[in-house]
Amino acid sequence: MPQGGSAGRPPPSSASQSSSSSLPRFYWLMRARGKERLSNRKLAMVLSEKVSQLMEWASKRSVIRMNGDKFRRLVKAPPRNYSVIVMFTALQPHRQCVVCKQADEEYQILANSWRYSSAFTNKIFFAMVDFDEGSDVFQMLNMNSAPTFINFPAKGKPKRGDTYELQVRGFAAEQLARWVADRTDVNIRVIRPPNYAGPLMLGLLLAVIGGLVYLRGSNLDFLYNKTGWAFAALCFVLAMTSGQMWNHIRGPPYAHKNPHTGQVNYIHGSSQAQFVAETHIVLLFNGGVTLGMVLLHEAATSDMDVGKRKIMCIAGIGLVVLFFSWLLSVFRSKYHGYPYSFLMS
Repeated sequence: MPQGGSAGRPPPSSASQSSSSSLPRFYWLMRARGKERLSNRKLAMVLSEKVSQLMEWASKRSVIRMNGDKFRRLVKAPPRNYSVIVMFTALQPHRQCVVCKQADEEYQILANSWRYSSAFTNKIFFAMVDFDEGSDVFQMLNMNSAPTFINFPAKGKPKRGDTYELQVRGFAAEQLARWVADRTDVNIRVIRPPNYAGPLMLGLLLAVIGGLVYLRGSNLDFLYNKTGWAFAALCFVLAMTSGQMWNHIRGPPYAHKNPHTGQVNYIHGSSQAQFVAETHIVLLFNGGVTLGMVLLHEAATSDMDVGKRKIMCIAGIGLVVLFFSWLLSVFRSKYHGYPYSFLMS
């Protein structure tokens, strides 16, 4: 006879063993999925609150002003399914950042164009962090210059191309819009407020010309004055060769002030860009060279006495040499490695 009570029982089957071991596994799997659903639901709620908050602020002001807390919560912290274009600036008067004010005007035009367009969505927002309101943000990003434009994409961290090349492209709203379209695929049609300065100046010019014609209707010899037309043509040529049209298209800053040292740069260090002040300097130098050449021509062709012609010749040579040397030094400072110089480096 079999000994003990368990001797006659059959051994447990492998199927019953696998089913009993799969129960805890199924339990933990379902629990993990439940936690994942709950986490996703919380993230969706947080994202919805962030988007609603940004939309509310954007409805009141096209450019959302942010401090450190708002920046960390709405721009840096996930979740985020929207891009944020942030302008880091220093607009307080004691900062004396003229470029910041000029860039802010163009940035406001861009943001208003997007806010009041028919294509406005919550895909992209425009924000601003002023140094005096969010200096901790500047420290966090190791930022030491202003203004700076950075795109914080919906996914991932900003890449190299997400920092706008202000010194190269200028801060005109149209240039910023092209950069935004390249980084976010959002096309913004820039709409500028009406500017009546141009039509007013044209009307004033026409009024002056009409008045002169009316007052001197019997004597229009002034219209055939070669010196007057030559002077007008020379002014136009000097303006165009100094880069005025480039300034009109690109909208560069007047100058650049280093926020740490306070040093103001009037000449851009790259051959791919320039400042407005640099245009004025080049215009002045070209004008000096031109005046020197005119004096040399007059010294050689006029009927004045020999003493005056010698003075004009010496003055002309001095002007040409001095201003051409300065022009060449500006050229060398922009085209690094240029081997030639004249009188000064």
